[in-house]
Amino acid sequence: MTVSIDLPAPVRTVPDDELAVTISDDPVSPELLSGVDVSSLSISMDSSLIEASDDVVDDVEYAPLPAVASDDPQSRRDRLRGEVSSTPESANMLTADRLIDVKRRRRPAPEGGWPSFVYSATLHLVNLGDSAKARARKELDARIDKQFEGGTRFVPVLTRKGGVGKTTITSLLGMALSDVREDRIIAIDANPDRGTLSERVNKQTRSTVRDVVTHAASITSFNDFSQMVSRDETRLDILASDTDPLLSEAFDENDYNVVADLAARFYSIALTDCGTGIVHSVMRATLQRADSLVIVSGGSVDEARLASETLTWLESNGYADLVRNAVVAINTATQGTSLVKLDEIESHFQSRVREIVRIPYDPHLAAGSVIDYKNLRTLTKDAARRLAATVMDGLPSRRAD
Repeated sequence: MTVSIDLPAPVRTVPDDELAVTISDDPVSPELLSGVDVSSLSISMDSSLIEASDDVVDDVEYAPLPAVASDDPQSRRDRLRGEVSSTPESANMLTADRLIDVKRRRRPAPEGGWPSFVYSATLHLVNLGDSAKARARKELDARIDKQFEGGTRFVPVLTRKGGVGKTTITSLLGMALSDVREDRIIAIDANPDRGTLSERVNKQTRSTVRDVVTHAASITSFNDFSQMVSRDETRLDILASDTDPLLSEAFDENDYNVVADLAARFYSIALTDCGTGIVHSVMRATLQRADSLVIVSGGSVDEARLASETLTWLESNGYADLVRNAVVAINTATQGTSLVKLDEIESHFQSRVREIVRIPYDPHLAAGSVIDYKNLRTLTKDAARRLAATVMDGLPSRRAD
């Protein structure tokens, strides 16, 4: 017995890519062509013109095409197959991309307890990368080491109340900057009321701002200027104010401009430890040069209020842009801080300035003597570094001289 089954014809499915390029086969209706007149057009060519053009072509001399110079006589695929070039290669062919095996490049040794242990225990085979703490430190270093062009950046540190740690914070800021950066940084004591900035480092000279003003014409090099400053272990240079109160009071706007002009020739960043007299002529000259501001406040009610009133005065006298870009440093080591809600003080200043940084109590700073940066508590040093990074964030990267 024979069983036959009729299967349907296979249906060929046309792929989408073929459908995209097909030409539609639409039939032409004869009715559409019934009213079209069909005609022919004859075109005749003048044989004399054709012969003449052939003669012209025969007279043309074709210059041989120059050989195309190639810096790569052999393709990269041929090199990967191990084939040797038939022509000598130039020295330009020995590029780093061609010669260095990226698989053999070693990542730098990780920093941090556990990553370093794993790296050593596995004979450098396992590299977990830096720890979170090490990454945070390097990120802070990168912010502090911000590069900029277009002249010296001036950063005044000021307050309207004495005893809140303005000079100490100026020193900490300068040391934190100098400890990371490779360029030159100076802190100028422009306090007309007998400043004490020079007492925060080991004095190496008795020269003051008055000596700089007096001998300004003879200061022609950094070596000349460096003879009048003291330098600490972080390479921060400090220019002292006059110790004689009468001479200090005589230090005015013109004198400050002389000192600032010289500092601008030799330093990348110039910090200015200002006095409490906000209407003094030195303050006016300082603010006119300022690229950013650091306002120092204590932790008590009256200290915070005076700092806020300082911001109001600056806004009312044409320095609103500086206020918006300012940084408030709250010194929590002052009396009365333990009784005040620091979060409320921060909340107030956050509505007025760019950033707020707290500086914690440190017994090494409380003595009011020479600051040894490496002996500061870790929390204090971290706060100083955050202050330095925050200030650098607000400085313009480029501007005209």
